[in-house]
Amino acid sequence: MLQPPPLRNDCFALPPGVDWTPVDDALGLLRDRLSPVTASQSVPLSAALGRVLAEDVIASRSNPPQANSAVDGYGFAGPAGAGAHVLPLVAGRAAAGVPHDGSVPAGKAIRILTGAALPPGVDTVIMEEDVTAEPGRIAFHGPLKAGANARRAGEDIAEGETALRAGRRLGPGDLALLAAVGVANVPVRARLRVAVLSTGDELVEAGQAAGPGRIYDANRPMLLGVIERLGFHPVDMGRVGDDRGALRARLDEAAGAADAILTSGGASAGDEDHVSALLKETGALQEWRIAVKPGRPLALALWGGRPVFGLPGNPVAAMVCTLVFAAPALALLSGQGWRDPQGFDLPAAFEKRKKPGRREYLRARVRGGRAEVFHSEGSGRISGLSWADGLVELGDGERHVRPGDPVRFIPWGGFGL
Repeated sequence: MLQPPPLRNDCFALPPGVDWTPVDDALGLLRDRLSPVTASQSVPLSAALGRVLAEDVIASRSNPPQANSAVDGYGFAGPAGAGAHVLPLVAGRAAAGVPHDGSVPAGKAIRILTGAALPPGVDTVIMEEDVTAEPGRIAFHGPLKAGANARRAGEDIAEGETALRAGRRLGPGDLALLAAVGVANVPVRARLRVAVLSTGDELVEAGQAAGPGRIYDANRPMLLGVIERLGFHPVDMGRVGDDRGALRARLDEAAGAADAILTSGGASAGDEDHVSALLKETGALQEWRIAVKPGRPLALALWGGRPVFGLPGNPVAAMVCTLVFAAPALALLSGQGWRDPQGFDLPAAFEKRKKPGRREYLRARVRGGRAEVFHSEGSGRISGLSWADGLVELGDGERHVRPGDPVRFIPWGGFGL
């Protein structure tokens, strides 16, 4: 397996004098400073679904390999002009997988079925529904242009051409294309392993007794699900309390088990924010104060050579920061390259006044072709994540959105979920 070089220890360092970071600047820093960390390997085509191509794949065979018929009908040398035509038939037929073993003289036709290779002398096919047939001959009306109802050899992709580019995450359609051009073993990157760790004394596992001051850990199942839906391999590192020794040991374990680490909670600068305090000991911590709502504090560092994304503890903020910042960065680390979220404009079904200075993401869904937003912007309202189909993105500047105004809606699928 071919291994890429490790990330530099200063890959998250902000430029001198930078404190408050606009969203686009933060994304630009991540895009420019990260690089793939996964090794290259070869897997059988049957095991390639969801994997990321490590190099361009060249077609070893054309698709289609030969000119063939697109319909059931009769083949001959075209074109056929306007008016009535009567053509004698040659003996035999051409079928998919059973080609005709002779040629078809000019002025004659042959019975041919869908997918059959065109015999020499045939470049045009007329559909059987447009033909009157009797033993030994057919009749039909023109005009019919040369090449009608026929597929050219290599019209989809020719032998020697690039079938798929490196960095593509393979879907079912990609597997069909690779099979069609004769690729049996696919060069891919190892699946990116992403560890997910929740922190905080207040957390308990769902189903356990939760006394006063305790809450259930909602972030970990959410983030593990996000990682799996993004096509990476989730590594569940459980929960750890506000104990730096225990946190250090768990981070060491995560660095040995994964290629990247997501933590939630403890990313600010408070007394119990042990994630940021512990990461400072590496000398590589950067606490990015990002002009985003919900969110803002994002701790980034390397631990044991593995990039660490320290997410806010609030579930809605953790989800937004994961989708906006961590998801494209993880895609780059996995070898896919940077993936910008794909959204589109829709008329708003809401009114909102927004102050300048921060980019805002509102939980939203589409109904009747209009973007509705969740009734509360409170980032503790986890139910809004379940209610929503995606996020409405409002830019950094001041804005007064009125019903009917265009807003950018990014569905969950636009983030890769």
